[in-house]
Order: sequence, then structure tokens, then C-alpha cells
Amino acid sequence: MAQQEILSCPICLDPLKDPVATGCGHSFCKSCINTHWDNGEERGSYSCPQCRQTFTPRPVLVKNTMLADLVEELKKTGLQAAPADHRYAGPEDVACDVCTGRKLKALKSCLNCLASYCEKHLQPHLQSAALKKHKLVEPSEKLQENICSRHDEVMKMFCRTDQQCICYLCSVDEHKDHDTVSAAAERTERQRELGLRRQTIQQRVQDTEKDLKLLQQEEEALNGSADKAVEDSEEIFTEMIRLLEKRSSDVKQQIRSQQETEVSRVRELQERLEQEITELKRKDQELKQLSDTEDHTQFLHNYPSLSPLSGSTHSSSFRIRPLRNFEDVTAAVSQVRGRLQDILSETETEILQIVSQVDVLLPQPEPETRADFLTYSQKITLDPNTVNKRLLLSEGNRKVTWTSKDQSYSNHPDRFTDRPQVLSRESLTGRCYWEVEVERGVYGGVGVAVTYKNISRAGDSVHCGFGSNDKSWSLSCYGNSYNFYYNSIQTTVSGPVSSRVGVYLDHSAGVLSFYSVSDTMTLLHRVQTTFTQPLCAGVMVYCYGSTAEFCKLK
Repeated sequence: MAQQEILSCPICLDPLKDPVATGCGHSFCKSCINTHWDNGEERGSYSCPQCRQTFTPRPVLVKNTMLADLVEELKKTGLQAAPADHRYAGPEDVACDVCTGRKLKALKSCLNCLASYCEKHLQPHLQSAALKKHKLVEPSEKLQENICSRHDEVMKMFCRTDQQCICYLCSVDEHKDHDTVSAAAERTERQRELGLRRQTIQQRVQDTEKDLKLLQQEEEALNGSADKAVEDSEEIFTEMIRLLEKRSSDVKQQIRSQQETEVSRVRELQERLEQEITELKRKDQELKQLSDTEDHTQFLHNYPSLSPLSGSTHSSSFRIRPLRNFEDVTAAVSQVRGRLQDILSETETEILQIVSQVDVLLPQPEPETRADFLTYSQKITLDPNTVNKRLLLSEGNRKVTWTSKDQSYSNHPDRFTDRPQVLSRESLTGRCYWEVEVERGVYGGVGVAVTYKNISRAGDSVHCGFGSNDKSWSLSCYGNSYNFYYNSIQTTVSGPVSSRVGVYLDHSAGVLSFYSVSDTMTLLHRVQTTFTQPLCAGVMVYCYGSTAEFCKLK
């Protein structure tokens, strides 16, 4: 036992003052033991607060000289016999109910005594056979809540009818005929329910931890995939730049080589012309001299000796064409640049679309309200290179109208040659939603479709028509009815006829749904499949007066 504890009074727990000993050998402050016995004098017997030994009559207290001298000696040396400050009860602690003066922290609370005890005052509960049966719990300030406010009794029962704790008097009074059990029995039942709830929570924790681990793995995979995509893209674009630089170098070399050849030919011809000019000037001088001779006889004598004039190199040997030099080369390179810009423009949207649709989250429920669908709204524009010549594009390539005469579209390998159809410029992956405003016309109709991009374009075969093959899915809006087509199989669809059709696509989940859109949304047809490629939106418009327009949703 620590020295500080030996020199402390078991009642006040402060250093002993005028220590006295009882007949059982325990020591106390003289004032503390007298006060303790004074308060209990009506009982006629006096007990030791520490070991509970009783004395009759009241013992005569004798000063413990040895302890008194020891305390005085410790005071002189500056040693403290009082407990450490951290053992005293603070505002946030449960204090011992037995301590007088400055109270110590309670070590346990007794549910039978409805009191809290420090380590010293808890000893009887640990040593006495009768007190050992009491229920000790962690220190609590709410012990009085266990007392019935009506009968001032400990509430050891529970009324299931009123769902409250009661005492035994309550059970025969106002709770008579109610479903009552002991608090212990109700605790056992609630404990069982608590165990089941804990099992549920623990299972959810395990499931959530698994999901968390999957997401962490997905994050690592996502980062690795993104890093590899960046690296591969940079390598591909670097290779493209290298190819362009090589082509630029080749063209430059060819131009310089042709330049050297043509300049050499021009200079050779220049030398020939310069020689001809010199010769002509010499002959002209010779003729001038003869012409200036005044002697007729001499003139006639020398005239036959004149050399004949040779043919002109300028007039007979070559002809200079109108020069364009290398402007045609510049025009050709400029045309290549234009074609490259078109390719980059066409693929940029597709690439960015694919990047934006990267989706690693766990599957989400399908939208229910139109507001939910609009969160996935997708802007759709139609590709002029795919539109059939009987269809007219307008409204910024969002609207298509059937016409009776061919439009002046240029030939293009992506164009539908016979079927009155058109595809979107955008490639569709992930979750997308769009709406099409349809006008069926008197004898016409509209097919709202999605399709793989590699659907056939030339001719009128089933390989080209939306819904006539395994590469496209189409909802036909004709008159006051709907029909769904896939792989040439027709499915009759029932639902309210509306001028607006909504299309929801969840590419990764393989879901394609068509809705009739008015004040409410009504599901017309739903497809569950596996999509193996990015998709394009498409429409087929047939017969006079029919139109289809992709709506602006944002």
C-alpha cells in the first residue's frame, strides 16, 4: 500500500489530524471518528467505518502516538500524505457519496444502495458477503432515475403496455392488469433485439467495407488505366506528329528537287538565248558595215559572201507556258490540312464523349421522374454526311423533314443511299437521355432508333434499315400506334400517343427504354441486352409531311 494511503484518514481521506486508534486497530482523525459516531449514536452501538466491527459501549479513543509522530516528521520533510489531486472528483466526474469534505472520484455505483463509492468506501461491498450480492456498475450520476417518483421505491419492473419502468407498487396500483415483467426479463428481450440489430449493423459494415475495398481497387485501376491512356495517346499523337513532320520533310525535299531541275533547265535555255543574241548582234553589225559601203562594185563583190541566218531558238525550240510555279502544291497541302481538320473535328466529339462517359461507380437505379431523366440529357445533332437525299436538315442539324425531291448533298460513303434515315454525330455510351418531337404526317411516320455506327448504308436491304437487323433498335410511330422492331421482329407496343418520344440509354447496364412524354412519362418499351459498341441515335422519316426534331433539353 502506498505511503500516502497509510497516512490518510479512511473517512475524510485527508492527511491524518490527531490520529486515534479504535479497538480493532484502525486509525482515523479524532474529529472524523467522533463525528461519525455522533451521527450514529441513536443506534446504541458504534462500528468501525473500515471493517464494520461494533463496540458497546462507545470506545474511549486513544491517540496513536506513532502515527502522530510520523505525520509530523513527514510535514517537516515536505512529503505529502494526502491523495494525489487527480483522484479528487471534478465537475465532470461522479463523486463518492460517502466522502466528507473534498470528495474523491467514485470507482463504482451500486444499483441496490443507489450510491456511488470511491476505492476506500467501496471496500465493504468487496468484503462483506451480504454486500457482495449488490449490483455494481460504472459510476453513474443518474441513479436517482431508478427511483419511482410516486412511491420512492427502486423501479425493478417494466410495463410493456405503457413501455416504461415501474416499481412493484406501481404494478399493483395504476399498472394493474397491464403486461408487466421484471426489468431483468425485459432487458433480456431487448438485449436479444439489440444483438440482432448489432448483427445487422456489423453485416452492413462488412458489406460496406467490401464495397469500399472494391472502390479502392477501382480507383487504383482507374488511375492506372488513365495513366496508360494518357501515355498511349501521347505516343500515338507523337507518332502522328512524326508522320506529319516526315511528310512535310518529303514534300519539302520534292519541291526543292523539282526546283533545282527546273531552274537548271531555265538557266541552260538562258545561256542558249544569250548566245543567240550575241550571234545575231554580230551578224547585224556585219550587215551594217556592208550596207554602209559606198563603192557599188565592192558592195556587190562582198554581198555573196554573207553567211546565211540560222533559225531562231526562241521561236522554234521552246514555248514558255503561263507560270503558276508551285501554287498547286500549296493548294494540295492546304486541302490535306482541311481534310485533317475535318477528321479531327469529327473524332474530337467522339473521343471526348467516350472520356466523359467513363463510369466506375456501382450500378445506380433507373430514373423514375422526368427530372431524374433530365440529369442524363444528351445533346443530339444529326450528321449531314449520313442523311438520305430525300431528307432535309434544318434547325442547326437537329430537325429532319421528308421531301419529295432529292437534296443536293455531295456523295459520301457514310450516306444512306436508299433508306430515308440519318444518324447522330455523337457516339453514345454511359447513361444518356434525349427526346424527339415527331410529326407523323397524314400517310407518313417516324422511326426513333439507336444503332451501331457500322450499320450498312448502301442499298435498300435489311442490313440498312433501322430495326431490320441485329445492329439497330427502332420504335415506329405511325398514325395512332407504336411498334418496336429489332432484327426484323415486330412487337406491338401499347401506350398513350404523344408527339414527343423520350429515349433512355444505360450502355453499361444494357438498358434501352422508350417513353411517351407529355405531362407524365409512360414507359412504352424496354430492352435489356448487352451493347458491344458505342451507339448512335437515329431517325427514319418516311412520306410527305413527316418530321422529327431532337429537342433542346438544357
